[in-house]
Amino acid sequence: MKLRQLAIAASVAAAGVSALVGTSSAFAQDKEQFFPVLVYRTGAYAPNGVPFANGYVDYLKLVNARGGLNGVKLSFEECETGYATDRGVECYERLKGKGATVFQPLSTGITFALTEKAPADKIPLITAGYGRSESADGGVFKWNFPLAGTYWVAADVLIQHIAKKEGGYDKLKGKKIALVYHDSPFGKEPIPLLQERAAAHGFTLSLLPVTHPGVEQKATWLQIRQNRPDYVLNWGWGVMNSTALKEAQATGYPRDKMYGVWWAGAEPDVKDVGEGAKGYNAVMMQHGAETGAPVIKEVLDKLHGKGQGTGPKEEVGQVLYMRGMMSAMLAVEGVRAAQDRFGKGKVMTGEQARWGYENLNLTQPKLDALGFKGVMRPISTSCQDHMGAAWARVHTWNGKSFDWTSDWMQADDQIIKPMVKAAADKYAAEKKLTRRAGSDCQS
Repeated sequence: MKLRQLAIAASVAAAGVSALVGTSSAFAQDKEQFFPVLVYRTGAYAPNGVPFANGYVDYLKLVNARGGLNGVKLSFEECETGYATDRGVECYERLKGKGATVFQPLSTGITFALTEKAPADKIPLITAGYGRSESADGGVFKWNFPLAGTYWVAADVLIQHIAKKEGGYDKLKGKKIALVYHDSPFGKEPIPLLQERAAAHGFTLSLLPVTHPGVEQKATWLQIRQNRPDYVLNWGWGVMNSTALKEAQATGYPRDKMYGVWWAGAEPDVKDVGEGAKGYNAVMMQHGAETGAPVIKEVLDKLHGKGQGTGPKEEVGQVLYMRGMMSAMLAVEGVRAAQDRFGKGKVMTGEQARWGYENLNLTQPKLDALGFKGVMRPISTSCQDHMGAAWARVHTWNGKSFDWTSDWMQADDQIIKPMVKAAADKYAAEKKLTRRAGSDCQS
């Protein structure tokens, strides 16, 4: 990590906390909906964590600028995890007693740890586009909500895209695909899906783990140079991504044969490589860089135009900022759905909010009204389906910005659903859990 990047991250963190304190104190009243905000504004992953956190906080501020949630003001408090599981658990324990509505761990490792705690505390977890892939099964994971997609969805769409590029699934036979992955629960998540696809289509899958934080990859790329895989999937985060691109450039591996997960396809990943990253691809679940979206124009007007924005104005609408906004919107809309049942203008408990996340119905008109026109597809959850959508598309770095280079693709339910059920059943057996009864789904 460059010292300059760390300095920038620290300064942005200070600005974000300053803005946060002002917002929290302004709404520290009896009638407020409290949202804990787990962040990592410092450490090796700060360049990626900061824009997400800024987008998340700005959306909560925007809801207040709109008049609150049916009149209820939102309050929030950040807690720095540094992307460490133990610190994430500490944040959870510290903030859960303040009337926490929902936690978004922003880490698959933290998600695994909190999955054990949420049921007893009756606080839902949103893991939008990450976390445990099997937690899409609401029959077992009552309190987990991997809204908008999981890593199995992302991996399946990537294989679909590659197959289409090759001319069909039959053309994958004999191909070699390498997975360069962060050696953590996050990086390991896509492996079962990729192994399933490899067995079905006859391609060879090689697994190449990279140790945190990912700055040392020379041995990995030596293997790639020797084995010459047809495609490389990059399941990285933070500095690991730019390092991978630099090593690919140094070894002569074509960047247009590289595909990243959505945590490996944002501006901080490619800006230091610039033209050297041209042609690099990444899968995006629901959104990408959307600087012209109505919600972005509203943020620039109502927040940054009045000196109340979080972080630099230039990042507003970029990939990770947009993802933070989307994640905050999902958190808020679950509470809105709960209010529709339990009382508009009231503060919802964690248990009531959980019902809202299980009964989300974000139609396209609703998304458009919230300012996300052209950004997202509809999301609709149920008792059994805690994911609500399984669509993604690919964008590609043109040397200066990302362009959409595929249509929307839906993950294959015939492959994913049996995998989800099998993994959820295994988890239930290990934890001695019973699947939810139909009466519980109706409550």
